[in-house]
Amino acid sequence: MSKVADYLREHVVGEVSTATSARKFISTDGSVFAITPQVVVYPRSTDDIRKIARFSWQLAEKGKIVPITARGAGSDQSGAALGDGIMLVFPAHLNKMLELDTKKNFAKVQPGINYRNFQDTIKTHNRFLPPYPSSIDFSTIGGAVANNAAGERTVKYGVTGDFVQSLQVVLANGELIQTGRLTKRELNHKKGLSTFEGEIYRQLDGLINDNWDLIQSSRKNVSKNSAGYNLIDVKRKDGSFDLTPLIVGSQGTLGIVSEIDIAIVPNNMSRTLVVAGFSKIEDASGVVEDILKLAPATIEMVDKHLLEFIEEHYPNQLKGLLEPPFPEVLLLIEFDDIGRGIQSKKVKKLNKILNKVTNDYQMTTDYDERDELWKIRHSAAAVIAHTEGTKKALPIIEDGVVPVEHFDKFIHQIYALFKKYNLDAAVWGHAGNANLHLQPFLDLATVGDRQKMFKIMDEYYQMVMQMGGSTAGEHNDGRLRAPYLTALYGEEMYKLFTAVKRVFDPFNTLNPGVKIGVTKADQMKYLRHEYNMDKLGHHLPRS
Repeated sequence: MSKVADYLREHVVGEVSTATSARKFISTDGSVFAITPQVVVYPRSTDDIRKIARFSWQLAEKGKIVPITARGAGSDQSGAALGDGIMLVFPAHLNKMLELDTKKNFAKVQPGINYRNFQDTIKTHNRFLPPYPSSIDFSTIGGAVANNAAGERTVKYGVTGDFVQSLQVVLANGELIQTGRLTKRELNHKKGLSTFEGEIYRQLDGLINDNWDLIQSSRKNVSKNSAGYNLIDVKRKDGSFDLTPLIVGSQGTLGIVSEIDIAIVPNNMSRTLVVAGFSKIEDASGVVEDILKLAPATIEMVDKHLLEFIEEHYPNQLKGLLEPPFPEVLLLIEFDDIGRGIQSKKVKKLNKILNKVTNDYQMTTDYDERDELWKIRHSAAAVIAHTEGTKKALPIIEDGVVPVEHFDKFIHQIYALFKKYNLDAAVWGHAGNANLHLQPFLDLATVGDRQKMFKIMDEYYQMVMQMGGSTAGEHNDGRLRAPYLTALYGEEMYKLFTAVKRVFDPFNTLNPGVKIGVTKADQMKYLRHEYNMDKLGHHLPRS
């Protein structure tokens, strides 16, 4: 790789490093996998990315494959921010907001911009970006787009893909394209181009036309789904065509996103938060569908096991908020409708719903009180970051989503699974989406726990699929969940995914080993023997 690095140093403006320290630093991400890249590049411009892609393509034409992986903050829990070739690290330089239009509620950003910094900036203009992933403090907007990320406000506002208007994308051969919704006439123009872009439009349109019924039938009855490639909304019945929904959530396997046009919405700081405790799981799950009819901004949950874990290990986090004994389940329900009158009416209706099953709830409209109470939900971060002993909370089964009507069954089967393997269960997440997070404590240094990990994954994802759910609600496939795509969608749909990948990336240079063609053997090959997330939030070295 020294010749590759020398070429890149000569032709790109950004820093190029083969230093062991830099390569080792980004050999891990938020997942249980580890892969050391050969070359690390901190691009300074879209032109840098284009030159690198073109170079990789030219090598591939000669039979030498040097893959490219794009990376944000490395918070990805699916192993998609890892690669053994050229690693493009965006936060160092490509981290700016290029345009902000509050009249059109629109922003243009570079992929490496920090999510929290972006939110804080647009907040001064009374705007926000609703998907709000839990990794907001250190993740990037580019990472959110790559994964089609979501979070606590998704129940009302939707996922990242609902806000991405268009993308500037570097194709595998270095061509630069701009995505967006095309009319039939505009599509025909694109298909007539003699470029790689034209070839993509021609082949993809043909694949969609030939498999229209298959694609439409692949839709899952869940509120969010980032598994596979999103082909459903690329072409509409009116003949319009847009690559944007396909690129969003593709984890850098179809192209490298260099600019993002994203919608933002007015931010109402006057909100009403209701925190309700339930003595029975079925009481909590039983009211979720009724609460959803009120169109809340959030319906989040934490269970007793999480609260007990926090109380034991980090008691100051709940001090003044909750005292044991804890309820079986807590729901945090928030309304952000413009106008206190609307919120008040909804809270009255909510009270009627809650009074049927519990009298343990409190309501507040005070900003500081809301902020304090939200610490109950956000305390889950303590479980994820817990470092005591050799067993760590592993993000291996934390993204299943099922139809809301199966919420109660989902929780009970999760508890049964943990009991089967003699593991402590702590469950939290997005009750309104029936998308729950849970991270079993296992020691990757032991053969027994590594074997147990794969057994738990197989049983968990099979359970999710049997309920008509998706294996990836908001954290995507990566290397972790990709082996389950065939079971989730069927052989024919998986073949179509493979064909789509081939259209965009015929030499398999764009983040290979992610989403498509991943086996259990691949997972075992790259599985870490220890796990921590200590690096997250640290600025990446450029040595």
